[in-house]
Amino acid sequence: MEQVKIPGTELTSSSLALGGVPFGSTLDEKKSFALMDAYVANGGNMIDTAEVYANWLPGEKSISESTIGHWMKVRGNRNKLIVTTKGAHPRMSTMQISRLSREEISEDVEGSLRRLQVDTIDLYWLHRDDRDRNAGEIMETLNDLAKEGKIRYFGCSNWTTERILEAQLYAESHGLQAFSANQPMWSLASVDPSKNEDPTLVVMDENMFKLHCDTGLTSIPYSSQAQGLFTKLNEGRLSFNNDSVAAIYRSNSNREKFDRIRILAE
Repeated sequence: MEQVKIPGTELTSSSLALGGVPFGSTLDEKKSFALMDAYVANGGNMIDTAEVYANWLPGEKSISESTIGHWMKVRGNRNKLIVTTKGAHPRMSTMQISRLSREEISEDVEGSLRRLQVDTIDLYWLHRDDRDRNAGEIMETLNDLAKEGKIRYFGCSNWTTERILEAQLYAESHGLQAFSANQPMWSLASVDPSKNEDPTLVVMDENMFKLHCDTGLTSIPYSSQAQGLFTKLNEGRLSFNNDSVAAIYRSNSNREKFDRIRILAE
């Protein structure tokens, strides 16, 4: 698997990251371990997880992090991996209440360190934003956590282009460490943000794409396969004709892309 240096860091990541949403929940520990073993055997070294995975289900909270932590402990491979996770997500019962105070970010970092069974997190993501909170305050908190050795580098997920620029400008003007990466929703599929059930999600648009091109800021997108949209269409499990396609992907643009993909695949 291709290895890619993340600019401005000492991290070299495999070109494909492994999504850890189902680990320990819909995918039991044995199957989770087998999948992570296969991923690493093929050259992978970044497993994407979060404090909130899968807290929407009954049972142990933050089970994905705990499962990955147990696997790293059993395999003794922590130093071969980029340990990464996300925090500062609203509680599932109060999605309208942001959690980006210094205390809340620190609480989530401490919890992730404990569950992952590591001393430091290589790449820490803010899972959501609080647009009413000054970006400089948030950058100060992240820099303090980096100085304490609890995180090495940090990035944002579901931040708008304007907010990313605000944060990066503050860091630059105050001699602080800036975001090393951004994790937006981005895939081959076109997305209609107006039909997104979760308004806190941010989709890569032209302005954000230009930001990445102009600054070299790394993008490590989520939903990079659009929830398997084109594979499921090809296998007949989804169809534009019966509206089984998720509303955010139900567009003429994606109909046309699917036709072009099939031609290219053949």
